Amino acid sequence: MHIDTPLFARHRSRFEQAQQACTDRGCWSPFPETPNRYPDAAQAQAQGLAAFRAHLGADGVDRPFELDQPGTIGTLGAEISPYTQQPLGVRYPQADVDRLFDAAQKAIEPWAGAGIEQRLGVLMEVVERLFADHLFELTHAVMHTAGQSFNMAYAGSGVNALDRAIEALVYAEQAMRAVTPHARWERQFGASTIALDKTYRLVPRGIAVCFACASFPTWNAWPSMMASLATGNAVIVKPHPATILPMAISVRVFRQVLAAAGFDPNLVTMATDSVEQPIGKLLVQHPKTAIVDFTGSVAFGQWVERNAYPALAFTETAGCNTVVLESTDDLDATLRSLATTMCMFSAQMCTSPQNIYIPAHGVRTPQGLVPLQTVARQLADAVQKLGADPKKAAMILATIQSPQTLALLQQLRTEGAARGQVLLEPQPYAHPEFPQARTSTPLMLQVDTTQRELYGQERFGPVSFVIACADADDALAQASGDVTAFGGLTAFLYSTDEDYIARAEAAYARAGAQLTTNLTGAMPLNFAAAYSDYHVTGLNPAGNAALTSLAFVASRFCITQSRRPAREPSPAPQS
Repeated sequence: MHIDTPLFARHRSRFEQAQQACTDRGCWSPFPETPNRYPDAAQAQAQGLAAFRAHLGADGVDRPFELDQPGTIGTLGAEISPYTQQPLGVRYPQADVDRLFDAAQKAIEPWAGAGIEQRLGVLMEVVERLFADHLFELTHAVMHTAGQSFNMAYAGSGVNALDRAIEALVYAEQAMRAVTPHARWERQFGASTIALDKTYRLVPRGIAVCFACASFPTWNAWPSMMASLATGNAVIVKPHPATILPMAISVRVFRQVLAAAGFDPNLVTMATDSVEQPIGKLLVQHPKTAIVDFTGSVAFGQWVERNAYPALAFTETAGCNTVVLESTDDLDATLRSLATTMCMFSAQMCTSPQNIYIPAHGVRTPQGLVPLQTVARQLADAVQKLGADPKKAAMILATIQSPQTLALLQQLRTEGAARGQVLLEPQPYAHPEFPQARTSTPLMLQVDTTQRELYGQERFGPVSFVIACADADDALAQASGDVTAFGGLTAFLYSTDEDYIARAEAAYARAGAQLTTNLTGAMPLNFAAAYSDYHVTGLNPAGNAALTSLAFVASRFCITQSRRPAREPSPAPQS
């Protein structure tokens, strides 16, 4: 029998709906999917914009971000908006790492001793406060640090990230409920009956360090934080230096809700650093670190996996997301869908398609075989069309988060011209609202499989490769093999051959990439639905943890037990 605590009772209906959604894996969300459907949308958006602007420095004077946490030894902050290319002018507390760990450790015992419903109620209240009081403030914070469009920041980094947070709580509850708190054990030993009362306790591992990435800070961080907190742990958040503001706002909300509920707010703290003086390795290898959640670059993610021990490490990095284009009933619709997905947030998403494998003889259609060169040209034209309309480009391409991405595009353009063919030249587009925005249309290159060194790794940003393969079987073997070797989160297939589709499903399952087949239409191919789509498999180098499964939460606590002779005999069986 579950006894509601006041906060959990307030959110029980929503939580139970989420539980059902995770079981059914259908389409459900408690939140409006577009900004205009938000309650009192105009007023809420105006208040959110005002709240965001209140964080910013003015007239060359930086403004401190107030975060009352222990161990502050200074301030730092050097965020630059990809839209204005001007500093945000926000200074954040810089903390003494050891003092953060000490404070977090002291906060754990009362939190871990609270009931499951009590912790879940507090964390569901955090979700509600983020949605009701801070969503548009966060939307602008994500826009002007990560560079997403307004709609994507609202949806992908706002309501969908909240969905993923609730989803993590559902699986945490499921994992904890699997352990009964008490049991009576009886057995005959000779003429004696031994009866023991056993008590089982869920003991949190300790302190989790959560790394938030630069391009989608909340989407991975919120569920990771919830998974650790729900199971009784404390969390130290380590934002990327380029995108601190969204996580600073988040941390402050967590702390406010925890304190209002009577818990130590130091269950959630923030450790900031700079590009020049990073502290990531120090946090990972700190003796009090018990859990590490990392989202970010392949290089540091692999370092985390190798060096986090004895802490548990949950990683999501990146890989070569692949497309196999073998045959299609509607080539135009296929290429439009691919083009839109390739352009979404300028391919600064871990699920963006990068490598497109096509048989050298071309693509089969009802009208006949379309040569490879024609398919490549038509795809490049579809991508170019999206970038040619500034209003559409602003919504789909948005901005380039880092200047390093522009440098990468120029490097790859030079290499691609020397080793293959440039299908589409990258160039800035004029953002209709922010004339100084850092932008670029995509770079598209055509190569063959001898250039694997060029495309056999994630090239973060708006770049893609059309890869000529010997035939359809070679295209599938090359694509799935590259996922196995280099990692991949998502994969896309277009084929009218059911036998080929079956073989592709088996190949990608072995490679550990989530496969989408023959999807066209309004939905982006790489859209990941909370409560329904698993994100990352843990079966290839793109990451070892899935959002969200029991494995993501179940090892964040351990089980201890005590036993003693039963004080009362077991009741006699009923006749």
